Amino acid sequence: MGIAQDILEDWHASFAALSWWQELGVLDPIGEATVDRYALPAADPHAPQRATPAAQTPRPQARPAAPAPEPEAPKVDPVAVSRQMAAACATREALHEALAAYPHCDLKKGARNTVLSDGNPQARVMIIGEAPGADEDRQGLPFVGRAGQMLDRMFAAIGLARSAPDASASVYITNVMPWKPPGNRDPSTEEIAMMLPFLERHVALIDPDVMVVMGNIPAQAVLRQRGITRLRGQWAQAWGKPVLPMLHPAYLLRNPIAKREAWADLLALQAHLRTPPQP
Repeated sequence: MGIAQDILEDWHASFAALSWWQELGVLDPIGEATVDRYALPAADPHAPQRATPAAQTPRPQARPAAPAPEPEAPKVDPVAVSRQMAAACATREALHEALAAYPHCDLKKGARNTVLSDGNPQARVMIIGEAPGADEDRQGLPFVGRAGQMLDRMFAAIGLARSAPDASASVYITNVMPWKPPGNRDPSTEEIAMMLPFLERHVALIDPDVMVVMGNIPAQAVLRQRGITRLRGQWAQAWGKPVLPMLHPAYLLRNPIAKREAWADLLALQAHLRTPPQP
């Protein structure tokens, strides 16, 4: 009991001393002086300098030779590639495959389908639109959304339909661009230029009697002109074919008053198809 009492009293004394030191600001009771453990020891200016042995003198290392610049990859002309690929197509199926394999148009990366055509390939009338929209991209066919329904009603009014088996009563439909632009924006001039050789080859393979270009983008691609409200209804020539510019059905949906101009253009087309070919 006496030994235990002594130990207990010593513990209380030690704890009281430690608390007193802490109140005085002593945080490290191990040493007798405060030690800054982050400070480096100061160099003694009077200490003799030791010479570095010659064998240990670091030698300057030679810089590695810069690698020889890699030769620049030859620049590819996307339009030249288009011309070469399009010229090799002897059928519509081959044209479709060539478009699907074309590597230089980024629109293809964001599209579900390569939209080539719809209708009767033997038709006298070839309709050229701008580019697929969301419905066309999903179904893989041109003019199947609201604008496509308007187009079908327009041409049905003069006795033409994409589903007609008779070539004289049918139409064949395609677009300048086979892929949907993001946000339904207009295709750029560069994108149109890349697709133009394929479109020209497409026209040559179908060999229609008449082309109808609907909207500004087809007018720019085929006729090299813009301003469809000014161009519409005026016959032109391209690739050895008569061309009739017309307002796009989507424009007619937004501006119903313009349907009278579209009707006049449809009647002009009907009259042209009824006119016997000149010898």
